[in-house]
Amino acid sequence: MAGLEDWRAKEIDEALSCWRQGDVLLGTEFNFIHLADLSQPHSSASVLTAEQNDIKKQNMGITVVFDNVEGAVVLTQTCDIVRSCLKRPFMEVAPLVCLCPQLVEQIRRLWMPAFAYIPATAKSGLVADLDRVMTVEKSIVAEWTRTPGWVTDQEIRNFAQAISRKRSRFAFPDDFVRLAQSFLARIKGKHNRETDEARHLRALREIRVQAFPSWNHEIVKLNWWFIKDRDPDDCRPDWNNFVENWLERFDATGRFRTEYPIVCRLDNMTAQAYIESDRLDLDSLSVDRP
Repeated sequence: MAGLEDWRAKEIDEALSCWRQGDVLLGTEFNFIHLADLSQPHSSASVLTAEQNDIKKQNMGITVVFDNVEGAVVLTQTCDIVRSCLKRPFMEVAPLVCLCPQLVEQIRRLWMPAFAYIPATAKSGLVADLDRVMTVEKSIVAEWTRTPGWVTDQEIRNFAQAISRKRSRFAFPDDFVRLAQSFLARIKGKHNRETDEARHLRALREIRVQAFPSWNHEIVKLNWWFIKDRDPDDCRPDWNNFVENWLERFDATGRFRTEYPIVCRLDNMTAQAYIESDRLDLDSLSVDRP
């Protein structure tokens, strides 16, 4: 079979010349696909497909499942999007899913690495579901209507960081995860309330944990870094009190010892302390998907 003619390849490359990582497809019926064994379905899409076609009884096995989603976001880096479709024919996209405003805010803060925040769709509650990635050829994307996903350089940096964290985030030891459950429940339960504690939580950029000498030692000292973007709105800053209350819920038993926590802004933390610590996020502590 003959390949793509040069004139058509040029048309595709021209259509994609304005596309960027983080741009989205919206307002259309869009089917996201994945492989599933329909004799034992367990995602919502595969269960629905099996039920609609009574496939379980037939033991049909592995097949392609189509899931109608709200749209898609481009994950491929911009430099690869604009390269010739003859040399780089593929692009990666993730589906858009609709979540509640509270979860969207947590995703914006990179607390849930299974998802990525998209500025252009955030008001509609649409975020990227990074657990699902589909490869499409550029000729397909060339027919889509592009919606810019971001405006500022910082917004695309944040999106790229979200994609990176999905694959590179630190896997905390199981015993630490167990001991942190009460701490995590407090953070999740209070974050969206109209209280002084919640205002302090919303002022946080991230929480990082530094293990000495390492996570694998018999006795591990934990340095906690509560990095704030600002002081809380509409109340007097009382970081020491709230941080002490939060850490009381970390069950520092067994091999872990909690050291004195530090509250600071990012520019008050050394680069060495940052890279030698690990970011605490909701997914890393075994939080169920919404």
